[in-house]
This record gives sequence, structure tokens and C-alpha cells, in this order.
Amino acid sequence: MFLDLFAGVYVHDYESAKPWYVRLLGAEPSFIASDTEAVWELAKHRWLVVEQNAEHAGHCVQTVFVDDLDALVAEIAERGIEPIRWETYPGDVRKAVFGDADGNEIGFGYGGDNL
Repeated sequence: MFLDLFAGVYVHDYESAKPWYVRLLGAEPSFIASDTEAVWELAKHRWLVVEQNAEHAGHCVQTVFVDDLDALVAEIAERGIEPIRWETYPGDVRKAVFGDADGNEIGFGYGGDNL
């Protein structure tokens, strides 16, 4: 079965939000879908979409699991962004949560040997 995943984040102002997401993700968007929407391919067939929609901005909670959480958080910190909090769960699961200016939360997690 073929599968593409597009996870969306709504922001109040696309132009002011886009640079923060470039710093968070470490790259320019994979493509610009419209004047108010950018798309990053995080992994093959797995996309993060940032779109201007003031009515729904600030309600996003996304988590992306990675194989080296500490290295990724260090890379993001070098680009000037620190987690707003860390979370831990049973089974060596950890998550660093980053918050944009609208209050959206983008988490990066590591699942230990359980995932």
C-alpha cells in the first residue's frame, strides 16, 4: 500500500512564521504550495505543511520520532531555537517540544528500543 502523510500546522502570519520553521527544520521548504503555504519533506512520503489560517492557528500538536534525538536538538539549538519543555515516558521514550510564536507545538521524540 502506498502512503503519503501530510501533517498540517496553521499559523496567523505565514511570512513571519516561515523563517522560524526554516530554522527548526534546518532547510528551506521542499516546495511552496501557494503564497501562504510551505511544505517540508521530513522523510520519504512524510510532509510537514505550514499554512496561514488565522482562525485555526496555534492548535497544532505534532510529534516526529527520530533516531538521534540529542543530536537533532543540538543542531536546532545551533540555529537559535531551544525546546520549551522535555517530556519522558515509560520505556526510554523522550520528547523535546518546540513552540512557535502562535503556540503550535512541534515535538521530536526518541522511542528507545520500543519503536
